[in-house]
Amino acid sequence: MSDKKTLNDLRDEIDAIDTQLVGLISARARCAQTVAEVKKASGEETTVYYRPEREVQVLKKVMAVNEQNGGPLTNEEMARLFREIMSACLALEQPIKVSFLGPEGTFTQQAVTKHFGHSAVPIPMSAIDEVFREVEAGAVNYGVVPVENSTEGVVTHTLDSFVDSNIHICGEVVLRIHQNLLVSDVTDVDKISRIYSHPQSLAQCRKWLDANYPNAERVPVNSNAEAAKRIKGEWSSAAIAGITASELYDLKVIAEKIEDEPDNSTRFLVIGSQKVPPSGDDKTSLVISVRNKPGALHDILEPFRRLGVDMTRLQSRPSRISAWNYIFFIDIKGHKEDELVQMALSEVAEASAELKILGSYPVGVL
Repeated sequence: MSDKKTLNDLRDEIDAIDTQLVGLISARARCAQTVAEVKKASGEETTVYYRPEREVQVLKKVMAVNEQNGGPLTNEEMARLFREIMSACLALEQPIKVSFLGPEGTFTQQAVTKHFGHSAVPIPMSAIDEVFREVEAGAVNYGVVPVENSTEGVVTHTLDSFVDSNIHICGEVVLRIHQNLLVSDVTDVDKISRIYSHPQSLAQCRKWLDANYPNAERVPVNSNAEAAKRIKGEWSSAAIAGITASELYDLKVIAEKIEDEPDNSTRFLVIGSQKVPPSGDDKTSLVISVRNKPGALHDILEPFRRLGVDMTRLQSRPSRISAWNYIFFIDIKGHKEDELVQMALSEVAEASAELKILGSYPVGVL
């Protein structure tokens, strides 16, 4: 009886805490509504409701407080809880529409939810350039596109889409990628002769496929979600996709985590029309066209080294102007408004044929 009473006491305490939490969350939501009213009353032609730098600062503060209090939840778990609270409160100000590389069930949709929370409105597009066009046209507030995978490298279509676009990078999301082999209720698992997936996913699982299905045809499609949809009526086919696709299309997972590299991750970029102020921990992405002369690339990179600006990525792509000419995509640490970054970019601009700043944005928190 003593143990049962103690358990009841603990349950009563939890109920009391839950009541306090509901009151505090409601107070925060009402405050968010007031923020929206203040923004509307400011008279600005375009009211910006979502502020990437502010959200990152709030999440970092939450994680720091959790660290100081020695809470049993990890910093990441606490930040995810607050992400959802912030997502719901932001929806009271204005529901955020986010286009992504669809259809529903792709890893890109998972990145949308991870970054914006479940209260955002995800809108699937059939191609990466369509995501860019939706953002440019103002049909959505933001877009999310994959840019690089830790195993297979860059997504060239995304890089190429930035060249002729005026869209800004507003944020980044890094998603741990787990690939799974999925089958439908009509699949004969002993006679799988065809496996559908996105080309990157097929490449990420190459060794596993060689060992387990060496004779199965590997069929590349536009997305993992499309692969999941295709096998619904094919008795000899399987798909490689994430767990979200299996749940969405009612498929069975017959092999989990089949990616060849255990730390397989994909980085996604959040694109929008707004420029993001400094958050205190930022990246800046650039695209640079070099002059056709000896040492041109050295002249571009040298200011970063001399001024101590850390370069985190360098990727070349063929230029569309002429054969065998290249442009370079570069990521550096820091915001374009930081003094040293400004100095470096000024020198790089003089040394290059063209310099385009794709955006300065907060480093991903989750």
